[in-house]
Amino acid sequence: MDITREHIDELNAVVKVAISKDDYSDKVATVLNDYRKQANIPGFRKGHVPLGLVKKQYGKAVLVDEVNKLLQNALDKYLTEEKIDVLGNPLPRPQDDFDWDADDFSFEFELGLAPEFEVKIKGSKPVTHYHIVADDKTLDEQVDRVRQQYGKLISKEEVEEGDEITGTFTSEEKEIDNKATFTLDKIKGKRNLNKFTGSKAGDVLELKTKNLVQDEHDLMHFLKIDHDEAHDLDIAVSFTIEEINKREPAELNQELFDKLFPAGTVTSEEELRARIKEDAEKQYEQQADQKLLNDITEYLVENTKFDLPAEFLKKWIRETGENPLTEEQAGEEYEKSEKGLRYQLIESKIINENDLQVSFDELKDFAKGFIKTQMAQFGQTDPSEEELDSIAARILSNRDEVKRLSEQLMSKKLLELYKEKANLKTKEVSFEDFIKEVYQ
Repeated sequence: MDITREHIDELNAVVKVAISKDDYSDKVATVLNDYRKQANIPGFRKGHVPLGLVKKQYGKAVLVDEVNKLLQNALDKYLTEEKIDVLGNPLPRPQDDFDWDADDFSFEFELGLAPEFEVKIKGSKPVTHYHIVADDKTLDEQVDRVRQQYGKLISKEEVEEGDEITGTFTSEEKEIDNKATFTLDKIKGKRNLNKFTGSKAGDVLELKTKNLVQDEHDLMHFLKIDHDEAHDLDIAVSFTIEEINKREPAELNQELFDKLFPAGTVTSEEELRARIKEDAEKQYEQQADQKLLNDITEYLVENTKFDLPAEFLKKWIRETGENPLTEEQAGEEYEKSEKGLRYQLIESKIINENDLQVSFDELKDFAKGFIKTQMAQFGQTDPSEEELDSIAARILSNRDEVKRLSEQLMSKKLLELYKEKANLKTKEVSFEDFIKEVYQ
């Protein structure tokens, strides 16, 4: 067998593989002899079918199969040993005069080569790294929310502003029959509020869903309908009031503190606000970090210049997709995927140049941290190491979970690298200002 490579240009090459009869004949003979032992052909006992008959019936198919296996293994080995970094997969060149009846065969494959380029993490223009703080307004809202959540319900006769109402929404048209509890501040518009205000338990209110609530997503819960149906829904519904309650905010005392945190760890309003601030800013840090990762990704893609074997990749997309594509469709798919491909190449280079790796022990610890966070959300704040090890082992036995967690851990390592090496400009903002600046 002989393999040669011809470079067309820096991004394209052709590999030629020459296979002689000596390369495949022994393997084909072995397979045909195995067929002969197992073949069931009328008129012959099993294992006594003439080899010539077996060759006539199965020879061509076995030859094609064995040559293709040999070809694929040889090509893979060649690319690995020669350390040729290809994009997509090698594409076989069509040969109009190819003859499977010949003794020797020659195959050609087009290669799209990965480009050579340099990545500069630290650029001249700084990337904004947001530091989101929980300001006094946020802390006041959080404290009020906690006091309401743990407050005392006081039954009332009539609905007034700020009350909590429980009742059932019904609609024959949409087959809705759903019980819901909500506060009056969810209701939108003076006309709707007037219908609720002064109502009593047992009253039936006739309402229109359009412009009924401040946030259309609340309709999903009120009516128990899906997300798409809730948007722009315009139907008549009846609401039967069953309970009216006023929630008296809980006092800021030790009883409340111990409901929120381990007993005795918070003993004053100042300490409560400090803990709320700490917890909130941990959550904000995750959002700020994700924003930073997105911005640096965008920066690297925009400022790391290199060419791609575009025509090869379009051809590869056209010929290897699940469904046949026209040249125009393949071009459109390439345009959609080009940016992602560029970042994959950039990220891979950064990982290799900075020797970023994910070890099994790191992955296990990362999985245990993820598990602890999940358990804490359900009130299990102090799981044993044995319990964590058992759950982590179960998760890491799943290949998809290992892939997902490995990608998350590598993203974390990349983020740490960017924080260390990138040109960053820290900007302190409140969460409200962060949302306005970043998403609006």
